[in-house]
Amino acid sequence: MAKKTVADIDVKGKKVLMRCDFNVPLNDDCNITSDDRIVKALPSIKSVLDRGGALILMSHLGRPKGVREDKFSLAPVARRLSELLGQDVAFADDCIGPQTKALAKALRSGRCLLLENLRFHKEETIKDKAAKEDEQLREAKNAFARQLAEMADVYVDDAFGTAHRDNASMYTVPVLMKPKPCVIGFLVEKELKYLGDTVGNPERPFVAILGGAKVSDKLGVIENLIEKVDRILIGGAMAYTFFKANGHTVGGSLCEDAFLDKAVELQKTAKEAGCEMILPVDTVVAQEFKAGAANKVVKGDIENGWEGLDIGPASRKLFAQKIAGARTIVWNGPMGVFEMPPFDEGTKTVAQAVAEATDKGARSVIGGGDSASAVQVLGLEDRISHISTGGGASLEFLEGKKFKAIEILDEK
Repeated sequence: MAKKTVADIDVKGKKVLMRCDFNVPLNDDCNITSDDRIVKALPSIKSVLDRGGALILMSHLGRPKGVREDKFSLAPVARRLSELLGQDVAFADDCIGPQTKALAKALRSGRCLLLENLRFHKEETIKDKAAKEDEQLREAKNAFARQLAEMADVYVDDAFGTAHRDNASMYTVPVLMKPKPCVIGFLVEKELKYLGDTVGNPERPFVAILGGAKVSDKLGVIENLIEKVDRILIGGAMAYTFFKANGHTVGGSLCEDAFLDKAVELQKTAKEAGCEMILPVDTVVAQEFKAGAANKVVKGDIENGWEGLDIGPASRKLFAQKIAGARTIVWNGPMGVFEMPPFDEGTKTVAQAVAEATDKGARSVIGGGDSASAVQVLGLEDRISHISTGGGASLEFLEGKKFKAIEILDEK
């Protein structure tokens, strides 16, 4: 069943509490270096303001671990929002408490208030499992969530980046607010539609590209996608676990010995399912992990004293060929150490191949994180169908997991 969105709710004259993902990057002077997450929240924000709602925004930023740290303040976000909306966005010095409650109560229709970082309170990140086992933790989490819930008539979840978490603002608040309307925003709606349609109703050939450091991080994704895709391309450091499982030496490359048997099993399962699993055929190796390090290309075994840092030129060509004919593409994780030239060539080649396939009509979805950063650095984001705003959330979605923070919200 599809979820109700903010567009389905009459917000005129009502207080609307919206959970956004304003976890933006800041430099040492606490200036925002990319406002992408703020910009992507604007459609939902403007929908409420333009239709006469009084909008209370909440978010986290960074990992302050339950204590106030000025470097994690959302004040810079309030300033940038004011510029983007063309109106002063009020800023509350805390997300709960009598002063914040008074500001929310006084907020007029068509105006906006941003609450200070939710994670300045440790109650925001108390896990539901811990709360169920400990009455004191449960009471603390509920008391914190209740103060947020009491400020509003409508709840909107537009934070896909934290959709896989059971944070107080994501799950406990809408639980406490019901039967008041609890809906999704346009950003979450778009994410669920793109990821859901891509995995659930793909045009074939369907190609998954998986990279990054650890097989253990992508285990559930590989297992879930084997039954759904036509081929899986494996790159990044996780490839070396497969190399070693297949009898090759990997030198000083990252390798998870505890998952060697699992790597063998995954390849067997893929073969039985008719899913082509493609590993790199050559590797760029170096003797030290640093930019510009002396390197060489090897096929097969990697000798001691060397470590794999990127897929090699033959692998780049192979991967580009396997991507070229795809009609549906899902990509999560870089092919090498993308942030460290010259070990960024594999990721660049894959990004270019995905963009070219998209130009020819393929649907491409990039699952946030490092692969999204790579595409943006290369200026290819306009040639990708959809770039997810949630790395961890998109990964769990690709694993086939349900998000309880979304499940609790109102059905259409």
